[in-house]
Amino acid sequence: MRFAFLWLSFVLFGICPIGDSDADTTNILFLAGARSHASGEHEFKAGCMLLAKALNEQSGLDIKATVISGWPKDESVFDGVDAVIIYSDGTSVIKKGWEKADKLAKSGCGLMFMHYAVHPSPEEGEQYFRPWIGGAMETGYSVNPHWVADLRALPEHPVSNGVTDLVRAYDEFYYSMRFQKDREQVLDLVTATPTKERVKRIINLWNENGVNGIGNPQTLMWGIERKDGGRGVGFVGGHYHRNWAIDGFRQIVLNSIVWVAGAEVPKGGVKSSTVTVDDLNANLDVYEGKTNPRIELPVAEKFMGLPPAKFVTAEEHAKARSREKARRAEQRNKKMMEEKAKKQQKKAG
Repeated sequence: MRFAFLWLSFVLFGICPIGDSDADTTNILFLAGARSHASGEHEFKAGCMLLAKALNEQSGLDIKATVISGWPKDESVFDGVDAVIIYSDGTSVIKKGWEKADKLAKSGCGLMFMHYAVHPSPEEGEQYFRPWIGGAMETGYSVNPHWVADLRALPEHPVSNGVTDLVRAYDEFYYSMRFQKDREQVLDLVTATPTKERVKRIINLWNENGVNGIGNPQTLMWGIERKDGGRGVGFVGGHYHRNWAIDGFRQIVLNSIVWVAGAEVPKGGVKSSTVTVDDLNANLDVYEGKTNPRIELPVAEKFMGLPPAKFVTAEEHAKARSREKARRAEQRNKKMMEEKAKKQQKKAG
């Protein structure tokens, strides 16, 4: 369901939307990244398939959601698409289609990036992400701690439809995004406040913005309505696959997908069925020679009970990272010298 101004342009200029789908059907294309991390983390394909199933079979809406792994070789799949949802490691998917994605955006197509997919290079963020979705993660500016957040959906916005309370989830919730200069045009669709008690892991990307963000509301999902008529959304959650079983978490994301596609979000929110353990364990990435551990339903109290991370300043973190890099380099050099000595001994013998 394209926006009204686009349909008007079809009529005025004689342009016909490509594809044979019903004109009233909202077409959503998920592009899932390849496997990474460990089972249960960065399950891009399984996450996309779970969300697409909810839209196609459970929402009761006139939606056709399709999931493709990676950037499609045949770009005709974009014909008639109302929104493209990318869930991947960084720019591993979008880097194969910058120009096509830019054309889609300028035609009014909705674009949404989830979790690590919101992390381009600073140059790509400026050229593409901020015009497309209003903001992006940036190394040296943004941070990526794992923490328990109470998600607050923006009241009176369609993304909050059906969400009656704060939604608690433990995830790698990035914060301190680099937003476009016209910050007032960026909607803070979902916010939460990190605290020292709720931050359970501080990992590689930690800096002064992370320290200063403690105790202050942070934007975890944002959106814009572009001048081309399209919409853009960025969402930092989605590291842990289990969180799709949290009703409110899933509700917010399904609402945002329908919104970014330009369709009407029902007053009670986009419907979806309760996610079971079997649902969570369907379509997981396969790791050769390994058996995936069974993913269990998330229990908020369990994660709240985890000990807080040792809180460090940006300077302390940088020094610790530097020491760790030096230690690993020393181990690599030692191993290389040992292998070299063995080869020399073998050659001499």
